[in-house]
Amino acid sequence: MSVLVFVENNQGSFRKKSLESVLYAAHIAQNTGSIVTALVAGTATDSQLQALAEYGAQKILHLTDTRLDNFSTRPFAKAIIQAAKKESAKVIVALNDTTGRAVAPRVAANLMAGFAEGVMAYPDFSNGFVVKRNVFSGKAFANVKISSDIKVLTLIPNTFGVAKSNEGAIATIEKFDVAFDDLDFAVKVQSVEKASGAVPLAEAELVVSGGRGMKGPENWPILESLAAELGAATACSRPVADSHWRPHHEHVGQTGGTIRPNLYIAVGISGAIQHLAGVNGSKTIVVINKDPEAPFFQAANYGVLGDALEIVPRLTAAVRKFKQNNN
Repeated sequence: MSVLVFVENNQGSFRKKSLESVLYAAHIAQNTGSIVTALVAGTATDSQLQALAEYGAQKILHLTDTRLDNFSTRPFAKAIIQAAKKESAKVIVALNDTTGRAVAPRVAANLMAGFAEGVMAYPDFSNGFVVKRNVFSGKAFANVKISSDIKVLTLIPNTFGVAKSNEGAIATIEKFDVAFDDLDFAVKVQSVEKASGAVPLAEAELVVSGGRGMKGPENWPILESLAAELGAATACSRPVADSHWRPHHEHVGQTGGTIRPNLYIAVGISGAIQHLAGVNGSKTIVVINKDPEAPFFQAANYGVLGDALEIVPRLTAAVRKFKQNNN
């Protein structure tokens, strides 16, 4: 019996959110007397795969089919289902991101499994198998008891700490083949555009985000300068992405990405409930807005009332001066 964790592969490297999922699976395995089996698709060397062992993976199933180098829902779901059956997995763990939300429901339906998405805490085993998850677009949470034999969970990224739990450990690596048919690849990936930037938004501890209050794309260098001084990622509200001021991968909110940074600075964003759903897990929220009635002020830890185009450059200068005085 095993805990199967679907690990997203970034050309042979594994981001923080993927390591979080392995650690989460390891926690379940320790409490259920199981082993952790990681399923990895795409190009990666054995030495790269072994990095997962230090976070709790004891066995690694490697899908080497090059057609899986790009994500496609149907074949990825099929691979997880076959791996779960092969390993007699009772718990299947994935991330609550674009990939996980696409495949996890298919896997749960096929295996007749209980399904909990948006999990934000380790399971409580004192009364069966109970997980805490986000509900109502992040405005509340629920404790859900899963009583089915097989359980499928998706985790909110950037929720759990990452630290090597088994430094120097070695996992068993096994090549895993799936009997795909032509229908599995009926949807063809024509091109892949990868997000650029030094800090991946989903994993960023600091985020500077802009809304329509920035007045136009020509003013975005102001935010980028602040983000550069802080070592932060940049994000935006949906109207900004829809107006093509910024790329859609920077859009956070109910219909975009969900992030949980330590610091979220919202500049010129009114704070509609749809936007809050994607950022209300942030540890500290700072709002800069000239509208005193902006709803975001109600959710903020700190608020600055004024014109963002005047305040942000002054904030950037203050950060730069602070860094110079402390070097």
